[in-house]
Parts: sequence; C-alpha cells; structure tokens
Amino acid sequence: MMAALSMWGNHPWLTRVFEYRPAPGQFINTLPVARIGEPVDSVLARCQKNICGRVDTVSYTFHGQVITSVDTVWAESMISLGGYGGYVIVGFDHPVVNMHTWDFDIQGNAFYSDQMVSGGSCEPGIVMVGVDMDGDGVPSDGDKWYELAGSDYYHLKTQHDYTITYYRPDENKPKTPSTTDHSLIDTTYIRWTSNDVNPDSTSGYMSRNSFHMQPYWPLWLRGEETMTFTGTKMRCNAVDIGGNDGNPYFVQFCFPWGYVDNLPNNPFRQPGVDGYNPGFKIDWAVDEQGNHVNLTHIDFIKVYNAVNQYCGWIGETSTEVAGGIDFHPDAVMPIVIAGDVNGDGEVGVSDINSVIDVILGGPALPSADVNGDGEVGVSDVNALIGIILK
Repeated sequence: MMAALSMWGNHPWLTRVFEYRPAPGQFINTLPVARIGEPVDSVLARCQKNICGRVDTVSYTFHGQVITSVDTVWAESMISLGGYGGYVIVGFDHPVVNMHTWDFDIQGNAFYSDQMVSGGSCEPGIVMVGVDMDGDGVPSDGDKWYELAGSDYYHLKTQHDYTITYYRPDENKPKTPSTTDHSLIDTTYIRWTSNDVNPDSTSGYMSRNSFHMQPYWPLWLRGEETMTFTGTKMRCNAVDIGGNDGNPYFVQFCFPWGYVDNLPNNPFRQPGVDGYNPGFKIDWAVDEQGNHVNLTHIDFIKVYNAVNQYCGWIGETSTEVAGGIDFHPDAVMPIVIAGDVNGDGEVGVSDINSVIDVILGGPALPSADVNGDGEVGVSDVNALIGIILK
C-alpha cells in the first residue's frame, strides 16, 4: 500500500527499533531470522526491515524540470515476541502528539476462526508508552514509562507485577515427547518459574513441537543462562473446543480492546473501523499505581506479550508485531510553559495545588516534576514558587 507524503511532513509509519528482547518461542530465530552469536545490531536491523516503513524518493525529468516524488511503504513482514514478557521497543521519527482520540496503532496478525465468533488466533500484547525525559532521543533509565490500560487492566484475574524466568535449555538432552499429542516432540523443553498467585502455575515448561525444529532460545544471546521478564499478566484466553477428529482444537478469544495482535488489523489502517482494532489512545496511560496520567505526547512505544499459556500443537501464545502508524503524524506539539502543571496556560497558585495533590496521592502528572529530578515532592513546590516569583 502506497501513501502520498509531503516532502516536509513526518513519516507516518514506525521508523526505528530501539530494542528487541523476545522470550523463547517457536517463531524465535525465524521472525526475524537470527544466527548464532551475531551482533545485536544486525538483529535490530532485520527487525527494523520487517516492521518499519520506509520512504521511497524518486526523481525524474519532465519537460526539462527535475520532479521528486516521495512515497511511504508499509512494513514488509512481522516479528514474534515469543512467550510471556518478550518485548520490542519502537518509535517514529517524531513524537506522537496526544490528540485525545485514536492516536496510533501497532498491528499484529490476529484473525478469527471460521468455527467461532470473536475467537481464533488472538495473542494479546500490552502497550506501554515512554516519554523522553532526558531528551537524548533513545529509551534510557531517565525516561518515564506508562501502561496503556486496556479492557482487562482492572480485571480480577489480571496480575500486576508478574515475574517469569526462563532457563536456557540443553539442546542435546533426551526429549520427552507427549503421549497424547504426537506433534509435541519435547514437553519439557524450556523450564520456567514465576511468582503467579495461582500455586498450580508457579512453574512449567514450554514444549517444542514438530512444526518448528530450530532452537527456541534467541541465538544471538551469549552467556545468558536465564531470561527474566516483569509486567502485567492477563488471564488465559485459549479454550480447547475439540476438533472433529477428536484432537485438540484451541481457540484464543479476543479481549474487547486495548491490545496488540488481539483484534484483526484495520483493513485501511484507519481508526474506528467496526470489527477491527481501532488503535490506541494516549489518554489510556496510567502510572504504576493505576492512576490516570495526562500526557501531551509520547516518544517511545513498548509492546510485550501479556499471556503465559500453551495451546498444544498450536504452541505458546506469542504476540506478533507487524508495523505501526501514527494517525496524526503532522500534529503540532503543544506549547509547554515551565511550571504550568495543570495545563491551563498560566503559572500560579493553582499549579502549586496541583503539585500538592500529586504528593498526597492524587492522579499522576508528569508536569508536576517541576525540577526534573524524576520525583514529585516539596522541592517541586519550591521550584514552582521560584518560577512564580520571577
């Protein structure tokens, strides 16, 4: 799909992959292809080719004049995030402005089964958005991250602060095939442990199936015997409805909204198309306590697999990412006034009250960190008073 782009406009598609750290999985080392011990930068370059758009600039001469046309080309393929926790951090060539509507979309490869309404291959990935607090243009420790609270964020079975650890497998150990599902050639392939609140799910194995025989552990990782991920874990969405032949037939049911690779992609990559993923709103952002956060814009996007489940011969639930689009690439960044904590365009006593409200446990406001030290406290009140007195 080609789309006209102004010579001076922002690129609407994803343009950068900052980090790719998948969990083990049946599509790892194939989406994208990876080789033993290769540099991380080459893996990132392959990810970028798969999920980022590109700008094609073509110049030609017409009646003695040189004419240049610029077109954008959608992502060529996709990448897999593997099992629970595997993630990718991406970005555009510009900040995504909060337009208080559908702001952007990250696409996957979800689809509905012809045997079941609202279910099929739905492998939800949680979206987090980052703000470049230190202004260095890359995700770093000094930046702020917020989760976009999808439809299941407050569900009773959603576990926040979930941690899972995978253990590097011995590729030469004797295999333990399944006695009931002959496609599973090793049911104790990759061991994992977690802090799940359900005592029956604190440990287990990722099986290896006959359809994907390559190593499931990322080949470019050297010297790492374990991989640990922490985040929000959603309830399992797969149900074995049984096939006509008596074999397992898993259907992964979609969640209402707010996740990557959960609903089928918009056919025209436009927000609000009924029956498809409408995209994401920056207004869904919440802090670590689940409080709403007012963000004027975001600089980075992180997607990670939010479900830890295995579906027989289908394999682990693994979020795929297949590109992304900013619905308003040329939106104008709002003018930020130093000390204007509540965003009313002025700096005064009401802003001091807003900072105090945050200190006392009210909704988070990034602008309340007036002195930029990464915390909101009395020092920010003093900094705000200094601005007012000037």
